[in-house]
Amino acid sequence: MGMLSRFKDIMASRVGDVFDKADQPEKVVRETLRTLTLDLGKVKSETASLLEEEKRIKRALNECRSNRDKMERYARRALEGGHEDDARAYLEKKAALTAQVSELETSYKQVSAQAVQMKQMQDKLISDIGELEARSYTLKAKMTAAKVKGEIGATHTVFEQADRALFEAEALAELRSDPLDAIEEQPETGKPEVDIDADLEALKERMKKN
Repeated sequence: MGMLSRFKDIMASRVGDVFDKADQPEKVVRETLRTLTLDLGKVKSETASLLEEEKRIKRALNECRSNRDKMERYARRALEGGHEDDARAYLEKKAALTAQVSELETSYKQVSAQAVQMKQMQDKLISDIGELEARSYTLKAKMTAAKVKGEIGATHTVFEQADRALFEAEALAELRSDPLDAIEEQPETGKPEVDIDADLEALKERMKKN
């Protein structure tokens, strides 16, 4: 599962919660920023792999659907030529291809849902990194102001201004992120039972109407 196994944790995490409880905020910012950057790299890599898998399954699905429809046409031609046994054989192949189509459709939906989740994680990590960078800038501004003033009491107003800037950065980061609930994976479905005789009769009826 890779990074997908951490989907809920990443989407529910709040950078501010970790930061506010830290005794050494500068150190926490550096370490957390490093971790989030590594996670973002992994997410991007896994997303690229998922998108390739999605394309592969889509190609296989389209090919399988085409072959299924081809068997239907072959069965129709066989009936038109009076070869009912051949028509039955084509319909049996069609039934097998129909089952494969169902399996590929399920796989495609699952991979597509996973790709959506990866995109959500990527957006969330980018937002968190942006918030951390804003906090880092604010911290440096506070420390610089404290050194210039030379005393703790004189930095009170500067801290208020820095806190206001931090609040604005957090609000902007929150507006940019819109985490969605994890998309539930599509349940696997069993192969449908196919009545070849019924399928054959249905084909005959359709041919009579045309």
